[in-house]
Amino acid sequence: MPHDVPLISTIAIGIVVAFIFGALAQRLRLPIVIGYLVAGIVVGPFTPGYTADASLASQLAEIGVIFLMFGVGLHFSINDLLKVGNIAVIGAIIQIFFATLMGIGIATLFGWGIGAGFVFGLALSVASTVVLLRALQDKNYLETEKGQIAIGWLVVEDLIMVLSLVLIPPLATVLGGHADLSHTTEPVTILGLNPIISSIFLTIGKVIAFVAVMLVLGQKLIPAILTRLDKGNSPELFRLGVLAIALGVAYAATKFFGVSFALGAFFAGIVLAESDLSSKAAKEILPLRDAFAVLFFVSVGMMLNPMVFITAPFKVLATLLVIIIGKSVVAYGLVRMFKYNHDTAATVSISLAQIGEFSFILITLGIGLQIVPNEAKDYLVAGAIISILLNPALFALTERLSKKYLLTKI
Repeated sequence: MPHDVPLISTIAIGIVVAFIFGALAQRLRLPIVIGYLVAGIVVGPFTPGYTADASLASQLAEIGVIFLMFGVGLHFSINDLLKVGNIAVIGAIIQIFFATLMGIGIATLFGWGIGAGFVFGLALSVASTVVLLRALQDKNYLETEKGQIAIGWLVVEDLIMVLSLVLIPPLATVLGGHADLSHTTEPVTILGLNPIISSIFLTIGKVIAFVAVMLVLGQKLIPAILTRLDKGNSPELFRLGVLAIALGVAYAATKFFGVSFALGAFFAGIVLAESDLSSKAAKEILPLRDAFAVLFFVSVGMMLNPMVFITAPFKVLATLLVIIIGKSVVAYGLVRMFKYNHDTAATVSISLAQIGEFSFILITLGIGLQIVPNEAKDYLVAGAIISILLNPALFALTERLSKKYLLTKI
C-alpha cells in the first residue's frame, strides 16, 4: 500500500468483510449479526492475515451509538422519560447492585480479590446500547411502554457508569490496584469535602447542568436551526444540519459536561422530538446509523481471543450466566414488583441480558489500574459476544411464549 491510511482501510475492509459474512449468515438462515461478529474475529489481532486498527474501529462504532441514541431520542418525549422514571432509576440501581455482587462472587471463585470482583461485576451489569436498541427496533417496541422502560433503564445505567468511570481511578488503591496518573486528574475539593465525595457532587452537577442547558437552551435553539434549514429548500444542508446537531451535541456533552456521547446524542434527540421535523431528521440519519452500527459488531468481534473457549470454558460460562440468567432474573422480579405484566417484565429483562460498550471501557480501565487481571477482558468479551448472539433468539422465545400463554394479560 503506497500510503499509510489506517482509517480508510479499517472502514473499507471492515465493511467489505462484514458484508461478505453477513450475506453468508443470511444464506445459512442465521442472524446477520453473527456474520458481523465473525467478520470482526477475521480482521482481529488473534487470527492470521490483515489486522484492522482496533482503536479506530471502536471510535467508528461510537459514531453508530451516537446516531442510534439520537434516533431514539427523536421518538422519545420528555414526558415518556418522566413516566418511566421511577422504575428506571430504582430498577437500574438495584440490578447493578446485584450484578456487582454476582461479579464479586464469581471473581472469588476465580481467585481474584474483592476489588477485582467489584469492577468485573460492574462491567457485567450494564447493557449494550446498540444491541438493546437494535432489538427493540426490530420488534417495533421503541414506542411501547415496555420499550420505554428498557430505554429509561439504559439511560440510568449509562449515567451510573459515567459516575463509576470518574470514581474508580481515585479508589484504585482501595480496590487493590495502583493509582495511575494517566487515568486521573488533580483531586477536586469542594467546600472542604473529601475529594471522592467532591468528585461525586461535581459529576452529578455536570449532568444536571447539561440536562438543564438542553431543556432550556437546546429546546429552543435546535428545533429553530432545523426549521430555518428546512425553509431553505436544501435537502443536503438539512441533512448536514441533522448530522452536525447529533455529533456536535454528543461531543460537547463529553467535552464540557463529562457526559457520554450516547447520552448527549439522546438528549439532543429528545429536545428535537417536540419539533414537527423529528420524523424527517430520523430518516436522514438512518443510512449512516445502520452502517456505523455494523462497525460496532465488527469491533466487538475484533476483541475476542477464540482460545479462551478452550483454555477457560467454565470461567466463560460463569460470566455468561451472570449476564443472561442473573441480570434477567433480577430485572424480571423488579419489573413485576412495579405491577407490570409478565410480558413487559420478560421483554425488559431480555433487553438487558447482554453487555457492550461501557463494559469494555470499564474492564480496560480496571486492567490499566491493575485492579483486574488481564484475562478478565477475555472472559468478558466472550460473554458479551455469546450474549449478543443469543439475544435475538431469547427475544423470539419470549414473544412466542407471550402469545401462546397470553402473558400480556397477567
